[in-house]
Amino acid sequence: MTASTGQPAGVSAELKRVHLIGIGGAGMSGIARILLARGVPVSGSDAKDSRTVLALRAQGARIAVGHDAANLVQLDGPPTVVISTAIRADNPELAAARQRGLVVLHRSEALAALMAGRQVACVTGTHGKTSTTSMLTVALQHCGLDPSFAIGGDLAAAGSGAHHGAGEIFVAEADESDGSFLRFSPRVAVVTNVEADHLDHHGTAAAYAQVFRDFLARITAGGTLLSCADDPGAEELARHAEQTGLRVRRYGRNAPGAAGDAVLLDYRPAGTGGRLRVRLPGTGATPEEETHSVTVAVPGEHMALNALGALLAGLELGAPATGMLEGLAEFSGVRRRFEFKGRAGGVAVYDDYAHHPTEVAAQLRAVRTAAGEGRVVVVFQPHLYSRTKTFFREFGAALALADEVVVLDVFAAREDPEPGVSGAMVADAVTLPPERVHYVPKWSAVPEVVAGLARPGDLVLTMGAGDVTVLGPEILTELNRREPDRRAPATGSAPGEATGSATGTTTDEATGQDTGPDTRAAGPVVERPERAR
Repeated sequence: MTASTGQPAGVSAELKRVHLIGIGGAGMSGIARILLARGVPVSGSDAKDSRTVLALRAQGARIAVGHDAANLVQLDGPPTVVISTAIRADNPELAAARQRGLVVLHRSEALAALMAGRQVACVTGTHGKTSTTSMLTVALQHCGLDPSFAIGGDLAAAGSGAHHGAGEIFVAEADESDGSFLRFSPRVAVVTNVEADHLDHHGTAAAYAQVFRDFLARITAGGTLLSCADDPGAEELARHAEQTGLRVRRYGRNAPGAAGDAVLLDYRPAGTGGRLRVRLPGTGATPEEETHSVTVAVPGEHMALNALGALLAGLELGAPATGMLEGLAEFSGVRRRFEFKGRAGGVAVYDDYAHHPTEVAAQLRAVRTAAGEGRVVVVFQPHLYSRTKTFFREFGAALALADEVVVLDVFAAREDPEPGVSGAMVADAVTLPPERVHYVPKWSAVPEVVAGLARPGDLVLTMGAGDVTVLGPEILTELNRREPDRRAPATGSAPGEATGSATGTTTDEATGQDTGPDTRAAGPVVERPERAR
C-alpha cells in the first residue's frame, strides 16, 4: 500500500477496488487471485457456489451467488467492474454498472494492467496454450524465478491457475478466441499453431489468421516470436514476422537449426508420457554438447512440441537450459489435459479438454500408445453449435481413431440451440462400423452405456470443453458397481499415470463459468443407423 494514495502496490488506480462478474470462471478467478494477493479489495458474483468460489472467499473475496445489481455494493466504495466476453449486455450487474457510470473493463484489460512493469511472456495458438503456459510456469519455478502467472487451467501440483509471484516475469495464456490478446504487450510470444477456429466470432479462416498477424505488432521492441516450425499456420506467421523485421526463433522437427532454435531430434512414447531428444544450437561447442534428453509426464508428440515451446521461452527470459529441462521433467500435468480420474474394474478413466478436431485426433493418437493392448473408449461432447456445424465431418474422422465412440449432445455454452445441429451429426460422421458408434443424447444414460462397453484393460477418455468432465467419477462408480469382486478406489493415481482429482465442476472454454453437474433426465441410447459406405 502506498502511503500517499492508499493504493495497493503493484496495481493501477483503476483497479483500486474490483468487482468481477462470473468470478468463478477460469480466467476471472485467476485475476481475482492475483488482485487479492496484491491487497486489492475484491467482490464478485457467480451463478452458483463452486470449489473455486469457496477458495476465493477463503482468500478474502466477497462473492454473491446469483446476478443482481445489489452485488455491486459489497465493497467500501464504487468498484471497477470486470467482465468476460461471455457476460451479456443484459446482465443486471453489468447494466447497473453502466447506468451508474462505473468503469467497466474486459478481463483482458484487467490482466494487461496486472502485467504492467513485468517481463511478459504470452503463449497463444489454436491448440496447446494451456499446456505450454503451464510447462513454462513450472520450469521457471524450478529455476527459482517465481513468476506471476495466469493460465486457463489449474496446475496439477499447485491446484491453481494463477499466482502473484515475487519475480520480474509474468507468464500468461493469451486468448485469441475473441481477439482479446491484442491488449497484451509481450516481450516473448509463443505461437503453438494457427488453424481455423472460433469462426462464430472471427467469421472466416482468413480473419482468424489475420488476428495473429495483428498480435505480432503487440510484441515489444526487441522482443521475440517463438513459433512451431511443424505447424503450417504458425510457420506462415513466422515468415510474415521475419518480413516485418521481428526476431523469430523456431522449435520442432522442422526447425532450421539456427542459433536460438530448438530442434526435436526424436520422440518416443514412455508409459503415459514421452521421452524426447532436443538440440539447442549455439549452446555448446559440439552437436553432442547441444543435445539433451528429457522425459515429460504427458503423452503425445504434440505435448513434446509444447515442451519445446516452453523451453525456448524460458531461455529467452534468461533461465538456464539445465534448469528448464529439469523443470519440464517435473511437470505433472494440468487439470483436464489427459487427467487421470481413477481405475475401476480394470478400466482406467481419464479426462481431456480437446474440443477441436485436430486436438481430438492428436490426443487419441497419444492415448492409443498409453492404452497398450487395451481398447480406447472415447466419450465425446461437442462444444458449441457453431463449431459442431462447421467441423462435424472432421470430428467424425478424428473420433474414428478410438475403438468405441460415445457421442453426447452439444454443450451450448454461450450459444442458443440451432435447429438441425446436434451430436447426431458427429456420430453419423464417425467412420467406424455402426455397432461401435453410440449416440447418447440423454446425460444420465452415459455412465451405464460406457461401463457396458468397457472391458478390463481398456482406457476410457471423456473429452470436450463442457461439463463432460463430471462424468468420470460417475463412470467409475458404475464400473465398480458392475465389478464387486474387483472393487478398486475410484480416485487416485496408478503406477505410471498422471495424478489428478475427480471434481464435480468444470469450467467451460468459452464462458469461463463453472458449469457443475448436469441434472438432465436419463434417456435412451440411440445407435447410429447403418448407412451405405
